[in-house]
Amino acid sequence: MFGLDERIAAFSDGASIWIVLVVAVLLGLRHATDPDHLVAVTTLVAGGRERAARRAGELGLAWGLGHAVTLFAFGLPVLVFDRFLPQRVQQAAETAIGFVIVYLALRLLIRWHRGELRFQAHPHAHGARTRRGAFAVGLMHGVGGSAGVGVLVLASVSSTGLAVISLVLLAAFTAVSISLLSSGFGSMLVSRPARAAVGRVAPALGGASLAFGVWYASAAWSLAPYPF
Repeated sequence: MFGLDERIAAFSDGASIWIVLVVAVLLGLRHATDPDHLVAVTTLVAGGRERAARRAGELGLAWGLGHAVTLFAFGLPVLVFDRFLPQRVQQAAETAIGFVIVYLALRLLIRWHRGELRFQAHPHAHGARTRRGAFAVGLMHGVGGSAGVGVLVLASVSSTGLAVISLVLLAAFTAVSISLLSSGFGSMLVSRPARAAVGRVAPALGGASLAFGVWYASAAWSLAPYPF
């Protein structure tokens, strides 16, 4: 996905302040479609006990807000002080993201095996814990390096103030995009055909997510290729 980031960022070369800000928004919207983000959020929503569109959107928004917090916290020193996280810290964060994806996949498979993937129209108290969990997953993803190109692009902006504002937009629109994607996925699961098929799809989704998580953690240490 980094190639797409670079093509989007090319529009900001020598551009006006408004073009730079629009590029930051586009990078945020695009960043939400990173494979690790999509796998984590999809597995999180599908493995929950409530799958209404609003509930899925809440999970996605919680995830996105957590991601935005750490993306801003770790991106700000890059823009202001030209300081980067040590490579080992980034590798550890990416490894942790892989483990979280594995955990979400296993949770989905276990709930499918127990027959717990039944649609419930009204959320209950369990949901609050799930929102906090989604926020925590987002925090971890924000530390990872998948937004690195976007932050580096903003670091090339001549005005530090403009770069910081652009970073806020990048983080905010990543959260917005993830929330919209999650809401769409939740809306799909509300439909009668999807409710009937979720039990059949869950093993494949869980198995694919499990494999992706193992691969993602391995790629963090260059044990597997990372083509994105």
